Amino acid sequence: MRILETPGKSAIATIAALSGAAFSGYAAPGVTAIGPVRRALFRRLSGVSCSSALALTFDDGPDPKSTPMFLDQLERLGWKATFFMLGSMAEREPALTREVQARGHEIALHGYLHKNLLWRTPRATDGDIRKGFDTIVKITGTTPRFYRPPYGVLNTQALLTTTSIKLIPVLWTAWGRDWRAKATPESVFYDLSNGIEAGATLLLHDSDCTSAKESYLSALGALGPLSERVTALGLSVERLCDHFPD
Repeated sequence: MRILETPGKSAIATIAALSGAAFSGYAAPGVTAIGPVRRALFRRLSGVSCSSALALTFDDGPDPKSTPMFLDQLERLGWKATFFMLGSMAEREPALTREVQARGHEIALHGYLHKNLLWRTPRATDGDIRKGFDTIVKITGTTPRFYRPPYGVLNTQALLTTTSIKLIPVLWTAWGRDWRAKATPESVFYDLSNGIEAGATLLLHDSDCTSAKESYLSALGALGPLSERVTALGLSVERLCDHFPD
């Protein structure tokens, strides 16, 4: 029987270096999760357009305990928004998914499961995006245009997969950090403030399924002050499909 030799220290170091380089290349798109870097170098990925309005987006739904409250508030404000849905949540709530669509809002994809792509293999990444995509198409009968990865972290496979199925990755210009346990309507509005301008994309969450319990209430409470600021600046609110018409 041939006995396999144990790699020497130099071989182990070489393997580690090659593995590190490969992982670095695979994870390189994740640098766009850093807000200042993204806004400086990748404006479209940051949700910045030439529009005279700002786009409002929500992640992590649909959630029966919270999404209907957002729909009612948006209707009172006369706003249409884009909902980045998790395929797993939409699958559990197909009627609510269709209600979001029926009330004039856009449905986009947030993946099937809310897992950080930095730690997912190419196969798992591809499968998650495609499963989420197919789930949304099956429920709504329409094809989503936009994709936002969980935690705003992309990897190389995500870019390859979204390109192949014609999904456009979009992150955000400013977010309310409404997922935190210590968030309040006032803190959410404050964190959004630097992005309340024409051409920007704002991010909030209409569900606490991956956030602190009842954190969605802070996002909901921030919509009133946001409306006052939008009105004072003479702006309007739109969906991403209107923000990026081509």
